[in-house]
Amino acid sequence: MPGLLMSIFCAASVGVSRAQPSGAAAPLQINLDAFEAKKKKITLPNGERLAYIDAGDPSSQAVVLIHGFTDNARDWVPVLPYLSNRFRLILVDVRGHGQSSKPECCYTRFDFAYDIKQLLDYLRIRKADFVGHSMGSVIAQTLAEFWPERTRRVVLISSTAIAPNFDFSNIRNLKEPIEPDSPFMIAWWSSPNPVNDEFIRRQRKDAAGIPLRVWLAVLDQMIDDSGLQGTLPRLKAPTLLIWGSADFIFKEPERDSLRKALPSAEVKVFEGLGHNPFWEDPFAVAATVNRFLALP
Repeated sequence: MPGLLMSIFCAASVGVSRAQPSGAAAPLQINLDAFEAKKKKITLPNGERLAYIDAGDPSSQAVVLIHGFTDNARDWVPVLPYLSNRFRLILVDVRGHGQSSKPECCYTRFDFAYDIKQLLDYLRIRKADFVGHSMGSVIAQTLAEFWPERTRRVVLISSTAIAPNFDFSNIRNLKEPIEPDSPFMIAWWSSPNPVNDEFIRRQRKDAAGIPLRVWLAVLDQMIDDSGLQGTLPRLKAPTLLIWGSADFIFKEPERDSLRKALPSAEVKVFEGLGHNPFWEDPFAVAATVNRFLALP
């Protein structure tokens, strides 16, 4: 097991099966405080400060994990214990989120992707697998499209090729300070299956600490991007598409748009899981990702 991950695990070995009690959240196997303490920060050549965790043998296969809108690198904590110990995991707080800088601008998918490209340059990682969730999946798409020579395989979780047909008006109506335990925030982090309460509480608290101007800038510049489908033909790397059938943001039209844009992609839909399938059934999702990334 990678030494860094060993220091933050409470129990379990990487990749070891764990039974999930029916109707109960899978227990976290990582100490959340220790996880946050392992973050490093660098100032990129473009002046932005990026927080990240680099876990595993530097000579191992690099896998970059990119979180979704208003989340942070903690996004991946539920699934980390089940990912293969053959990976070098790079977990990033993208700009505007977590412990990374929160500039006045800019929040397009190209800005997010270029930050990560610069991080890989700094870490001297020539080629990586990109695993993205929701907004992070669009960032992963963009990295694979514009830096194909840096891309080995791509996993897009809860993704789309079109702007989602989702009502974001509740976000546009938010006022500061954002209340982490408000009905909106509780609903925003809801899932059709149980997720660890402390994990979700911290996710809400951190998101409430993101300046409202960042919420709105990301919404305007990234979430509403209408050019996604036009650049997808650039994505030539082997790709895995993962959705939960009960995803309330990316429904069948959004899923179908991506399947049609990437007809050679492998597709896995987890029945009954929602927008965050790797929180709800981390073992099953990790098994699918491990198998796909183990391919040459």
